[in-house]
Amino acid sequence: MPSYLSPGVYVEEVSSGSKPIEGVGTAVCAFVGFAAQGPVNEPTLVTNWTQFSQTFGEFVDGSYLAHSVYGYFLNGGGAAYVVRLPDLQPDEPARAASAQVPPVGPGRRPALTVRALAAGQEGNALSVECSELSEGAFRLVVKRSGRPVEAHDGLTVVDGPRQVADVLRRESRLVAAERVDPAAVPAAGEVRLIGGTGSGSPEQVNPEVFIGSAATRTGIAGLEAVDEITMLVVPDLMSCHRRGLLDQDGVKAVQLAMMAHCELMGDRVAVLDAPQGLNAQQVRDWRVDTAGYDSKYAALYWPWLNVLDPVSGKPALLPPGGHVAGVWARSDDTRGVHKAPANEVVRGALSLELALTRGEHDRLNPLGVNCIRAFPGQGIRIWGARTLSSDPEWRYLNVRRLFNFIEKSILQGTSWVVFEPNDPKLWDSVKRTITMFLRGVWRDGALYGTTADSAFYVKCDEENNPSDSRDQGVLTVEVGVSAVKPAEFVVFRISQFADGSSLDE
Repeated sequence: MPSYLSPGVYVEEVSSGSKPIEGVGTAVCAFVGFAAQGPVNEPTLVTNWTQFSQTFGEFVDGSYLAHSVYGYFLNGGGAAYVVRLPDLQPDEPARAASAQVPPVGPGRRPALTVRALAAGQEGNALSVECSELSEGAFRLVVKRSGRPVEAHDGLTVVDGPRQVADVLRRESRLVAAERVDPAAVPAAGEVRLIGGTGSGSPEQVNPEVFIGSAATRTGIAGLEAVDEITMLVVPDLMSCHRRGLLDQDGVKAVQLAMMAHCELMGDRVAVLDAPQGLNAQQVRDWRVDTAGYDSKYAALYWPWLNVLDPVSGKPALLPPGGHVAGVWARSDDTRGVHKAPANEVVRGALSLELALTRGEHDRLNPLGVNCIRAFPGQGIRIWGARTLSSDPEWRYLNVRRLFNFIEKSILQGTSWVVFEPNDPKLWDSVKRTITMFLRGVWRDGALYGTTADSAFYVKCDEENNPSDSRDQGVLTVEVGVSAVKPAEFVVFRISQFADGSSLDE
């Protein structure tokens, strides 16, 4: 109590001791994968696509990270932590393929030498075709396996306003001009690129690249240091599997590590993708026999999505995890974490890799495979909201995420209790604080019950805090909540009744 030394009126600000509990964020996703640039193995916060592209670059061939983050923000994601994995080192040096275009008329030196931008044997599938447009100007078409993929018109090599090297540097994603003879015009005709060697990528990827270590703050394990995360997506796990750099055992090892990480943290859920190219029966076999996962901190989605590839301008297959995480964020924002993130449109999806039937869905849904389906006039929608848990109490994804929200909110909102006197005054204060928070959760429709008393309870008294417990410095608070379950099966019982009859008769 302060000491007053002179007469007067004094005002004191008195703290009530307890502080209201504020709900934590529920939609912060962590992405782990390969990027064109940016910090390596350093979780970096981005809140929109522009920030991601400025920090990590744009789309990269053979990587799904940028496409998945783009789909996340497109579907309503608001914040994400990105972990860029170290670039994969090839087992053998890769050399880019090149081609020499001869000049018009006599001449021993090539008029133009082009090389593939990507090193490796893939460049050997490219060719360039030149055709004259006017005196000194020509058209260059880049082909892959004989099919045109790029066209550049009005190129000149004789001191014109559009030099071939500058134009290809700005416009082409496949080839570059290595040497140009300014005194020659390329002859009409097609020339193949040759000399590409090496794979440009390793023969196999060690799963530890993804899993990482908490001690060195690398990979998935490095995310232990970030408290805000509530979702985990590793899109490039499937890009490595699709390219043959990771076998099924490697995929399983990484996905098990994702689930173990989420179970260890207790406040986040892993969004898992199934391998690409599987039909309904194969997905069932993979889910039951190969993977066999059982976790209340993970959810599996299938099939893959066809999205527009900004690089090629054509549809490309993408694992659905990033788009799904964005739908979770959108559902949390518009309805709340207690609402199952299903019956929601997947923005940016052009079509599905495979359209499944009702019978196939009937076999997959009980196994925890959340299917994505296309409905006429209603778009492509997520049509499942289950975890991979065999425990009926944790069957539904929204129940798991609601408990994550409640537990983390209470944990952070009651940190002021530590080292307070463990007496009935503190018990009443803690009980009142938690009750006020849960009453707000109940009013939002997240808890089942017509009254607050039937929806939750908070117990903190001498019965669950006996003297021996207090002597050990332990304060115990029991909290019980009744979570709402989604109406997964809507049944209308319809029958005929005779004319003039009444249900009351």
